[in-house]
Amino acid sequence: MDAIAVEPGAGEPALFEVPVPEPGPGEALVRTLRVGVDGTDHEVIAGHHGDVPAGEDRLVLGHEAVGVVADANDTDLEEGTVVVPTVRRPPNGPTDHFERGQPDMAPDGEYVERGIVGAHGFMAEFFTSPAGFLVPIPEELAPAGFLIEPISITAKALEHARASRSAFDWRPESALVLGNGSLGLLTLSIVTERLEYDRAYCLGRRDRPDPTIDLIEGLGATYVDSRETPIPEIPAEYEPVDVVFETTGYAKHAFETIDALAPNGIGALLGVPDDWTFEIDGGRLHRELVLHNKALIGSVNSSREHFESAAETLAALPAWIADDLVTGVYGLDEFERAFVDDDTTIKTAVEFDRI
Repeated sequence: MDAIAVEPGAGEPALFEVPVPEPGPGEALVRTLRVGVDGTDHEVIAGHHGDVPAGEDRLVLGHEAVGVVADANDTDLEEGTVVVPTVRRPPNGPTDHFERGQPDMAPDGEYVERGIVGAHGFMAEFFTSPAGFLVPIPEELAPAGFLIEPISITAKALEHARASRSAFDWRPESALVLGNGSLGLLTLSIVTERLEYDRAYCLGRRDRPDPTIDLIEGLGATYVDSRETPIPEIPAEYEPVDVVFETTGYAKHAFETIDALAPNGIGALLGVPDDWTFEIDGGRLHRELVLHNKALIGSVNSSREHFESAAETLAALPAWIADDLVTGVYGLDEFERAFVDDDTTIKTAVEFDRI
């Protein structure tokens, strides 16, 4: 079968012929439909993140997938069921976090991530997975099902943000999303369409006309150009906000988030930055957190329950959002186009098959 993989140092994905995997005990064989491409894939391809499985010379890419059960094997799944796979797996048998159903909270060394670090991903015509890591979804969600994984990231961040504010009667009305990439726009969609915050803002660095700005404003949110209004100036120019979602991985944003927050507000940090040393006024920022009951949380990966919540969210979002967000779906004969990253691209996917 065909698989899209990257070899260390190659700097670009390539098509390889690999054997069709055989499902083991408790595993199902899944026929892949579509696999999304995101910033993590680009980091893995560039060699900035991730690693090949032990003893292997390449990594099959892809962690945002949707497929159909082709062989249920000895699982409780039914053949023909549309499923979305979760990403993390235990490296050498179950660990406490996996047994508790919280693989997203496992520390480094106690997991591998399919398509990212230590385990092959889903960019192949077929893949196998233990049934417990496959989330069934309605068939009508199949075309956009690869969006469930990134939506689950926001679902987890929201859960943790609410938990951190659960000690008092927290009633958020405004939100700011830092970043107008695909994760930022999906998060903004959730904020405006599902949470129905009164006011929403999205920060970017693009000139009009631009498809991401069109999507932001189509959602009823305000586009903030960071070149004109830096984050610390947003409270004066617009308002202090109750929730900030940082999706860019730009390290300074984590600290600038504190200035953007209203009293009792919380910032959820989702982007992963490179190492970068710079100066901040640590005393002032510390004081802001303490005197105004502000908080920052970091959040990475997600658990099965977040995938299930994400499926419900995707089903509830207006269809036009996915239509506008997904700017390209490409077959294997032109898969390279799915990895092009330019100002006309928001979200792409590789299509392996259809239902």
